[in-house]
Amino acid sequence: MMALAQCQSSMRRAWILGMAAAVWLGVAVLTGVWSDQPGTDWSYTGDLAAAFGALGAVLAFATLASPWFGCLPRMQRLAPWMLALALLLGAWETVTAKLGLLPMPFFPPPQALLEVIVDDRVRLVEGVLASLRLLAGGYFLGAVLGFVIGVAIGWSSAVGYWIHPVLRLVGPLPATAWLPLAFFVFPSSHSASTFLIALATGFPVTVLTWSGVAGVSKAYYDIARTLGANQSFLILKVTIPAAMPHVFVGLFMGLGNSFAVLVIAEMLGVKAGLGWYLQWAQGWAAYANMYAALLIMALIFSGLITLLFRLRDRLLAWQKGLVRW
Repeated sequence: MMALAQCQSSMRRAWILGMAAAVWLGVAVLTGVWSDQPGTDWSYTGDLAAAFGALGAVLAFATLASPWFGCLPRMQRLAPWMLALALLLGAWETVTAKLGLLPMPFFPPPQALLEVIVDDRVRLVEGVLASLRLLAGGYFLGAVLGFVIGVAIGWSSAVGYWIHPVLRLVGPLPATAWLPLAFFVFPSSHSASTFLIALATGFPVTVLTWSGVAGVSKAYYDIARTLGANQSFLILKVTIPAAMPHVFVGLFMGLGNSFAVLVIAEMLGVKAGLGWYLQWAQGWAAYANMYAALLIMALIFSGLITLLFRLRDRLLAWQKGLVRW
């Protein structure tokens, strides 16, 4: 019975995959054959139609090949999303480029975003690299300091006595509240932005690391001491490994906070990066550029969180799949 149910589910997904292929091919025909609104000059309408058609052809091939290849169930699981995405893009293309129901330039068609990505790719790549450099410096600085401080507070009551009140006072303040002071104190906008990102990252990492260290069972220490472990062994081999699940929660929270601070800092003080590009596009009412930058941001930030989850699953193999992304 279970095998029959799995077979029926696979057949349903194959049908959905076939429907997605048909819809993508239909959207390709709609985009390429139906003329754009008079007075518009979308240079990449034909390229967009070709891309839609190529994706539809790939999905059609996957549908036909699914009975013979065992690697296609993953694509079948994506079939409902592929179908929904095709319908969404088809509707978007229809109400913007074809019918002009939404006002320009606030609602550009899909080919306008493709045009931005292709024609302005150099500036976008420079913005991505600048944002990643700034994010990496601030995030790793905040993560390392937060981890060290969290371990120190959780392990030593004397350290906690002095740092805990400061943490309670300064930690809850949004990192963006320090913007005026940071840009005045630090010698450059880059160093000020790095400080703000580190501050946004460090607080959750510190609190969650401290929580993980404080929650380690006393029995672990007793067993290790019975076997002759010294203090450094207890910290490095007992405390830190046991606290790592909490540490990764803090790293996830810090990464999310760092994204928000990164964009704000680039908009207000840094003269490069995706946040600066967003501000520039808004100033020129180039909404297609703005949406393209937002799409790239979403893909990059989602990819970074995915990488962090993969690292977590690798280091904490016994908790693999417990938290999903």
